[in-house]
Amino acid sequence: MLLDGKTVIVTGGNSGIGEAIVYAAAKEGANVVIDYVVHPDEAQHIVDKITSDGGHAVSVKADVSKVADLQVMIDKAVDEFGRLDVLVNNAGIETRTSVLDTTEDDYDKVMDINMKSAFFGTQLAAKQFIKQGDGGVVLNISSVHEDWPMPGNTPYCVSKGGMRMLARTAGVELGPKGIRVLNVGPGAVATPINDSTLGDPEKKKALNESIPVGYVAQPEEIANVVVFLASGKGGYVTSTTVFVDGGIMQGSVGL
Repeated sequence: MLLDGKTVIVTGGNSGIGEAIVYAAAKEGANVVIDYVVHPDEAQHIVDKITSDGGHAVSVKADVSKVADLQVMIDKAVDEFGRLDVLVNNAGIETRTSVLDTTEDDYDKVMDINMKSAFFGTQLAAKQFIKQGDGGVVLNISSVHEDWPMPGNTPYCVSKGGMRMLARTAGVELGPKGIRVLNVGPGAVATPINDSTLGDPEKKKALNESIPVGYVAQPEEIANVVVFLASGKGGYVTSTTVFVDGGIMQGSVGL
C-alpha cells in the first residue's frame, strides 16, 4: 500500500475533496487525522467507516485560521499515532466577489482560511518533521486559479496565487531537510463549493463543454493524485503544482 503506516492530516477532511482524500489515504494504509470546524457528526461518521473497515482514523476540531489550533491538530496526530508524515492543507473557502466589491472582512476570511492556514500549517508540520529527523510532505490543495484568472472571485485567486509561491519557496528552503512541499491544483470538481454552478443546468452544460475531457471531476479523481504524490512514488516531486483539471486551463477562457 502506498501510505502504509504513514500518518496523514487532512484539513477540512469531513467534506468534498478533503473527505475523498481521507478515504483514499486510509485505503492505502494511512493513519488519518480528519480536521474539521463544523459538522462533527460528519467527521465521526468518516472515522467510524474507516475503523469498521480495519483502518485507523481520528478527528480533531481545529480552526485552521488560528495558529494555536493548527498546533493542536498536529499534536493530535503525534499523540494518537506517534508521528506525522504528511500534511494536506485542503481547507478553503471563496466569496465570489470582485476587486471592487470585496469587503475587508471578505478578504481577511479568505486569506486566513486559504493562505494563512497553509503557511503556518507548513511551518508547524516542517518543525515536526525536522524533530522526527526523517523528512515529510506538505501537500496544498490549490486550484487552477493560482495561475488562471477568475474574474469575480478575486480574493480566492489571490489566496491561491500565494499558495503557488508558498510551495515553490518553502519547497526550495526545506528540500535539504528531506521535506517536500507541493500543490495539487484541481479544476472544476463536483463538491459543495461548486453547487451554485452545477445546480444550474445551463451553467453546468457550459462548464462541461469548456473542459476538454468533457466532464467535471469527481473528488476521488483528485484524491488519487494526492495519494500518489504524498507517497514514495512521488518522491522526486516538490516546489511545483500538479494540475488535475481535465485540460480546462488549456482549452477554455475562464468561466
